[in-house]
Amino acid sequence: MDPPTGPSLGLYDYDLLVIGGGSGGLAVAKEAAGLRKKVLILDFLAPSPRGTERELGGSSFNMDSIRKFLQQATLLGKAVQDSQKYGWRFRHEVSHGWSDLVQAVQEQLKSASLELVRELKSCGVFYLRARGEIVAPHTVEVTDVNGRKRHLTAETLVVATGDRPQYLDIPGDREYCLTSEDLLSLPHPPARTLVVCGSAEGLECAGFLFSLGLQVTVMLLADLLQEFDLKMAEKIENYMFVGGVDFLHHCSLSKVEQTEGVMSVGDLTTAPQQVSKGRLQVTIISKDGQIKQDHFDTVLLAVGRKACTSDIGLECVRVQCSQDTGRILVNERDQTSVDHIYAIGSVQHGRPSTTGLSVHAGKLLARRLYGGDSILCDYTIVPTVVLTPLEYAACGLSEERANLIFGEDSIEVYHSYYWPLEWTLPARNKNSCYVKVICHIPDHERVVGLHVMGPNAGDILQGFVTAMKCGLTKQQLDATVGIHPGAAQVLTSLTQTQRMSEALMLRGNC
Repeated sequence: MDPPTGPSLGLYDYDLLVIGGGSGGLAVAKEAAGLRKKVLILDFLAPSPRGTERELGGSSFNMDSIRKFLQQATLLGKAVQDSQKYGWRFRHEVSHGWSDLVQAVQEQLKSASLELVRELKSCGVFYLRARGEIVAPHTVEVTDVNGRKRHLTAETLVVATGDRPQYLDIPGDREYCLTSEDLLSLPHPPARTLVVCGSAEGLECAGFLFSLGLQVTVMLLADLLQEFDLKMAEKIENYMFVGGVDFLHHCSLSKVEQTEGVMSVGDLTTAPQQVSKGRLQVTIISKDGQIKQDHFDTVLLAVGRKACTSDIGLECVRVQCSQDTGRILVNERDQTSVDHIYAIGSVQHGRPSTTGLSVHAGKLLARRLYGGDSILCDYTIVPTVVLTPLEYAACGLSEERANLIFGEDSIEVYHSYYWPLEWTLPARNKNSCYVKVICHIPDHERVVGLHVMGPNAGDILQGFVTAMKCGLTKQQLDATVGIHPGAAQVLTSLTQTQRMSEALMLRGNC
């Protein structure tokens, strides 16, 4: 919906102007419009460096959808393998069609984006596909897709520009490497792939590609899943390594070049055809300085994300950002160093970033601004999920963080492996799925961290998040009746602690 061009009845053209169409920005805009405020959203939707189109909803909303679709493709492939143990028979060989998946996902993303535009219109939110730059305290210069410029004013500004995948700034990275948002723009399977990461999105992409039968190598530039629990990260890596994913540790990527070679292309539904195409030669430097070269068909970078805060005029009005991350410094009210400018979502410095959290924070911000509420967003107990082939969900503190905050003697960790019933007939690995509950002993063993690794881990965890926000203790967890059959019941019957397990291992009993 184009914004009106006539004169404004008030001091400003809008009550609220949101720069960026991320999930948090959409949430604050819709909530504010519902409170009868005049609201405009600006989102330019610039393509990726490789030309991949972006859709309304921000990187988190759209990438979350892609992550789930890719994981589901992986799970369906595994289910097909398991199904024979459940009596299913197939008349023809089952195979995967890359182009079919790509087309279906892209159509779904475009459909979701159009639905968002319709939803904004029905809520009374004005939307412009345009770039916004703050040029004065209450004034934004708007540049549309044709380069036309004009100035609009608003009483309150919200920055929700989100973030974008980072590059390594090495020779050849932008010319020849993909990021996660480019993966499904490929017209053919990526064949032999090097995933450069340590992040959740890198492991998710690696797991997906490997599950399609492609050869995948993961190069870890830093510790795996740095913001997550260390032992859980190690278990994810071990699960993928045992499954056949190669890992490179303690090395770095210094150069990517294109060379003449042969690459297998075409859908996985047919025999791949060998065609002449430039392959990628990568130069790898080990920790001790040794140089190695290898060849891949695709190099996918998942080395972190950079906040989109550098070209929106923050410095013009002296909005303070972190010198290290470039992200915006905010207070407990999501307010920047400038009173009438707020920030929501992954542009905030030092806070967790998930789609669900951004939406929640956006709604609360609008209610504080226009609804008379005073409820602040709780950024401490935030659930998150890693959609690797074996899903991992977490809420609260990692074991390392809990030990650092409270001291090891004040922390008890209950844990257990479990075997989902649906895994027993196909005899899938019995010691893969795992849970652990981290408790603060002096506070009646209050649960401060909960970690689940197994099928549907995110859905299992969701209800326990509410309980944790209410001060869940181990005693209350033990008093909860588990649903049988079901995997979540393992959390209601934990008796083994890590101290007990370590003692048994020292005595050689396990």
